[in-house]
Amino acid sequence: MQKTTYFLFSFGRLVLLTLVTVALLFGCSSSSGEEPQEASVPRRVNVVTQEIVPQEIRDVVLLPGSADPWLSVDLAAETAGRVEKLSVREGDRVQAGQVLAQIEVTALGADMARARSAFDLSDEQLRRRERLYRDEIISEEELDQVRSQRVQAREALRQAEIEYDRGIVRAPGPSRVNNMLIEVGEFVDRGQTIIELVNIDKVKVQVQVPEMDVRFLEVGQPVLVIVDAFQGQEFQGVIDFIAFRGDPATKTFRTQVVMDNPEGIIRPGMIARVLFLRRTIPDALAIPLSALIDRGGERLVYVEEDGLARARMVEIGVIERDRIQITSGLHPGDRLIVAGHREVDEGTAVVVR
Repeated sequence: MQKTTYFLFSFGRLVLLTLVTVALLFGCSSSSGEEPQEASVPRRVNVVTQEIVPQEIRDVVLLPGSADPWLSVDLAAETAGRVEKLSVREGDRVQAGQVLAQIEVTALGADMARARSAFDLSDEQLRRRERLYRDEIISEEELDQVRSQRVQAREALRQAEIEYDRGIVRAPGPSRVNNMLIEVGEFVDRGQTIIELVNIDKVKVQVQVPEMDVRFLEVGQPVLVIVDAFQGQEFQGVIDFIAFRGDPATKTFRTQVVMDNPEGIIRPGMIARVLFLRRTIPDALAIPLSALIDRGGERLVYVEEDGLARARMVEIGVIERDRIQITSGLHPGDRLIVAGHREVDEGTAVVVR
């Protein structure tokens, strides 16, 4: 019984102590001496700005193309026969007129030798007949027959020389041997392709220019060429030809760009991109392309005004690499936010770094 009484007494004291503590806490919070809570600090975003100043921007169009060799020749056999000799190997540089191969020249040389002997004989016979004719030993008709035989022998010799020359394959111009399609001892037919030559001291890039851009181009105009295999490197080229008639299906005009390639580093078949200059705008308001924000089809930028970010709706013009022309929405002297602009909204407090 005493234990029960003691337990109830202790429990009562615990409840009373709890009520007193709660009362004191509420009393303190509602006392007239309470200090006001500290106001929340507004969010401020660190940004980087760039003053808008007029500057030159170039209106360029970048079009894809492919590098072609300046000269590409597939040499064919002009006579049928056995390949007797090859004087070059793949990769060799050759000059105009250099002998590359010989086909059936032994037999053709023998035919030419016989034709020359026949001609020499007919030539000597003619000289003898002419002396006999002057001595009135033979008639003029007999002399004419010998003259005719000499003419036939001369033509036969000329034909034999032509056939012999056809058996000797020569380079048509300075070039490199790109592919050898025959081997010594192989029999080839007349017209069969035997050697492929290319000249890459210069290369041609063929591009298709849209009809709206071709009016800005002219032959002799310098251009820049970017080859995908050489990232970060630009090559100088010149417009060599512009088609007078466009492709009726694509409405484009074939344009040929020529550029020097003395070291042969640009190889035919490489993908190239040509930058054509359409016009130059001297006083454009150009901004970094990264500063432009597209929201729901609307283009906007942020400028800093009195420590706040202000949104500006803009219209764009020419794009040159990482810069873009703004035709409406910005003015010279505006402080464009170029870093941190994706973290702000209209009226956001900013700190310019």
